[in-house]
Amino acid sequence: MQDLRKKPSLLTSSYPVIVLILLMFLNFLLGDNAVPTLYILVISSFVAGGISLLYLKIPYSELEAGMRKAIDSAMPAILIIFIVGSLIAAWIMSGIVPMFIFYGLQIIDPSYFLFVACLLCCIISVSIGSSWSTAGTIGLALMGIGESLNIPMGLTAGAVISGAYFGDKMSPMSDTTNLAPAMVNTDVITHIKHMIFTSGPAIVISLIIYLFIGFTYSDGAIDNAALDTVKSTINQHFNVTPLLLFVPCAVLFLVIRGVSSLPALIVGLLLAVVAIPIFQWQLLSDLLGGEVTLMGAYSLIFSTLANGFTIESGNLMIDKLFSRGGMISMTQVNLLAIVAMVFGGIMEASGMLSRLTNSILKAVHNVGSLVSATIVTCVFTNITAANQTMAIVLPARMFVDSYKKFKLHPKNLSRCIEDGGTVTAPLVPWNTNAVYMAGVLGISTGEYFAFAFFCFLSPVISIILGFTGLTMTKLSNNEV
Repeated sequence: MQDLRKKPSLLTSSYPVIVLILLMFLNFLLGDNAVPTLYILVISSFVAGGISLLYLKIPYSELEAGMRKAIDSAMPAILIIFIVGSLIAAWIMSGIVPMFIFYGLQIIDPSYFLFVACLLCCIISVSIGSSWSTAGTIGLALMGIGESLNIPMGLTAGAVISGAYFGDKMSPMSDTTNLAPAMVNTDVITHIKHMIFTSGPAIVISLIIYLFIGFTYSDGAIDNAALDTVKSTINQHFNVTPLLLFVPCAVLFLVIRGVSSLPALIVGLLLAVVAIPIFQWQLLSDLLGGEVTLMGAYSLIFSTLANGFTIESGNLMIDKLFSRGGMISMTQVNLLAIVAMVFGGIMEASGMLSRLTNSILKAVHNVGSLVSATIVTCVFTNITAANQTMAIVLPARMFVDSYKKFKLHPKNLSRCIEDGGTVTAPLVPWNTNAVYMAGVLGISTGEYFAFAFFCFLSPVISIILGFTGLTMTKLSNNEV
């Protein structure tokens, strides 16, 4: 049978992206939730699929295979998202999140809270190699502390995400940190050392900005009476004890020992479930109407893991802060992730994604433009494919020969890929990273977008180094 398929032109390849961007822009004009991002991606996927089937004559079987491959690549993330939903509920019910907030309100001054929040997330994320685990645990607690201090949630989320993605980028245990050098044939330690030249200045500048912004939130702006009420309400309903630190420390220990994020989070979930009757017996009694039975506690705990934790303390801030979580609450998040993978899978299987990115190569004439093209391609892939892994793998395949042509060491490419692909993922509302961050932190991407300073500074500094030639290591004569 004659193959009637066509190669996509640049204009044809642009149509699904144009539709996506126009609908997102319309959404921005009408309001962030005027048209759910899920439906925008569904429409864009139909456009991409229609062009592929009717015009490019791509067999449906190939498009379906592309969609399946993309969804398969997102399955670990989808499982983690579901587990984190239950983890949030369990960590609240067991008193872990209330404990962090209670002690945080005692030791953290609003004038340097953002600085400390970012630095703390840096340390934890470097230690465990996961921005997702960092945001879903300590990040969640920091969001509560920030809200209690009357600091805008967008600022707090920006600080959390900046710190989390610095650590994810620099940790030898991170999947992206290992994937990027593997794609360009260099080793991970060389890769991490080379990233210091971009990630180092980016995080230092970010911390300075957070410190400066924090000074605008002085003690005089804080309602200390309200904070005392929050602390007393937490103490009234939860048993606040530092012994609960064992659970997050156990998760931290497991990941440091090389255990993957998913099983480590499951252990954190199980330990929290065990901690509920041990430390929060009075809470169980209150929620069950005064009498705790084995079946009653069993039913309540597992219902909470599925549907989320709810409390009626009489304090609106506490009720809003702690009434959240549950596996079911993450269903919408995972639906968005799946549809995003469908869109990315169609774009890749039809050849439209590679056609768009290959057109960028025509603008490369020197090292600066090569670095810029790499960064732009990574960002563009994050936008069109909605997948961080694809934003690392695809540019690596595209540019590896170009870097050799300019006699540049492959560690330059792996650094650029991380600067453009890893850290910009949480800035794209329909990217799985942004979907996760928005779901876990309870805030839209648009609210934290402008305050995730590290995610902007890292690619900008990388481009500056490309044009100046600073730290752009050349291949030796033996390596050429």
